[in-house]
Amino acid sequence: MLIDLSGRRALVTGGTGAIGSRICAALARTGARVIANCAEFDMAAAQEQQARWQAEGLEIALEPFDVASFEASAAAIGRIGPLDILVNCAGITRDAPLRRMQPQQWQDVLRVNLDSVFNTSRQVVEGMCGRGWGRIVNISSVNGQKGQFGQTNYSAAKAGVHGFTMALAAETARKGVTVNTVSPGYIDSPMIRAVPEDVRTRILEGIPAGRFGQPQDIASAVTFLCAEQAAFITGANLPVNGGQFMSA
Repeated sequence: MLIDLSGRRALVTGGTGAIGSRICAALARTGARVIANCAEFDMAAAQEQQARWQAEGLEIALEPFDVASFEASAAAIGRIGPLDILVNCAGITRDAPLRRMQPQQWQDVLRVNLDSVFNTSRQVVEGMCGRGWGRIVNISSVNGQKGQFGQTNYSAAKAGVHGFTMALAAETARKGVTVNTVSPGYIDSPMIRAVPEDVRTRILEGIPAGRFGQPQDIASAVTFLCAEQAAFITGANLPVNGGQFMSA
């Protein structure tokens, strides 16, 4: 299926991370003009990623700002200008069993993983509706569907992401704006490679596909949901987890 997003402007939060960088590249290859958000303290690594995109022949701009701040998000998106596509991919983990979890660990994860979805979407939704076209794709997680030991904060935030998706989709469906969720399973990335080998082995045994996902698997799903061909899909949660979690 040929996806042509020529002339569309896209912002990907967390756009220089393992998954976000592949989403940026995939959107850029469809002809979209892509801006990758990154944390201000992470500019050196972001510029290294930008150089890798350039080596692939892709011109992707960087926009550093704190997605956990409503004011910073408003200022940055004001500088960027009108957007047709928003992919909310920024996320962090601060894992601990609830009996040992500190309020700051809870708050940090909720602010970055859930508040950021409001902070950015709030800035773009009116313009998208006014122009009669828009795509918002929110990156959740398989652990937002099934829960995970030591991740009450992360699982709560990621479950909240899809609740947000469904509610906003109902608000925007008649305006030509779709809002969808992609829920990755375990993806081959620095995060999963840092897990002890015996734990990785147990996780892999629970994935029917017999492998960890690749960042490109998520990028392909996001790109499809941004396409003209996906205009009748809204409020959906697209699981990309190799069969690890299935629901009716």
